[in-house]
Amino acid sequence: MTNDDRPQRHQINRMRRETRRRLLTVTNVERITPHMQRIHFASPDLHDFDSAGPDDHIKLFLPAPNEPDGSCRRDYTPRRFDGAAGTLTIDFALHQAGPATAWALGAKPGDRLEIGGPRGSTLVADDFDWYLLIGDETALPAIGRRVETLRPGVPVTTLVLVDSLAERQSFETRADWASHWVARAGQELDDGALLAKALANLTPRTGDGYIWIAAEAQAARSIRALVTETWGHPPGWLKSSGYWVQGEPGAHE
Repeated sequence: MTNDDRPQRHQINRMRRETRRRLLTVTNVERITPHMQRIHFASPDLHDFDSAGPDDHIKLFLPAPNEPDGSCRRDYTPRRFDGAAGTLTIDFALHQAGPATAWALGAKPGDRLEIGGPRGSTLVADDFDWYLLIGDETALPAIGRRVETLRPGVPVTTLVLVDSLAERQSFETRADWASHWVARAGQELDDGALLAKALANLTPRTGDGYIWIAAEAQAARSIRALVTETWGHPPGWLKSSGYWVQGEPGAHE
């Protein structure tokens, strides 16, 4: 085998798929932390549902009385799914206001919800030497999926900003997982500054690593700049997303 014939390492591929709407029925509701509601759904429409990337997004079509057509769309990450069983789980970060929070707080078995997607997936090869996942509570479903599916023994560090340490979650994983939680409570710094302060206490690992960032838009931009400019991390081995915008109703409630 020549060098050109060898499989390329660290591939990051993007796939697209046709989307369609599916009507789901709530089967169970549970509060997993004070501000995270987990809702389980079932539907025969899920028989061919697929979500290949841990940070995939689906559209939720939610009632919104203040909107012109009485509804709105919000992006959420499928937390768990089983196409053969026709089940799907979605975690809702609960905030003071917003149609997604209002719907989640009132959800009960038998309620119905329409979804669409995911439209596509980003597939990151699990052959990096280490992984660093940074985000706030809106990123926890994607972080949880990534941590749970990484190969045995690979180092993965998570740095997550939450309102209080009561929001900490645990994940079952075969990876070598180190978790770091940062609480907003009692702090005067904004999200970006709190994450940057915590990141400064982490020593960059040697070898090839993949970094994933998802948080408030300005915070995500500032952390991306920090790891690329200060750490010198290759931009091609990094993904950064603004999941919401401070002061605006966002795709993620």
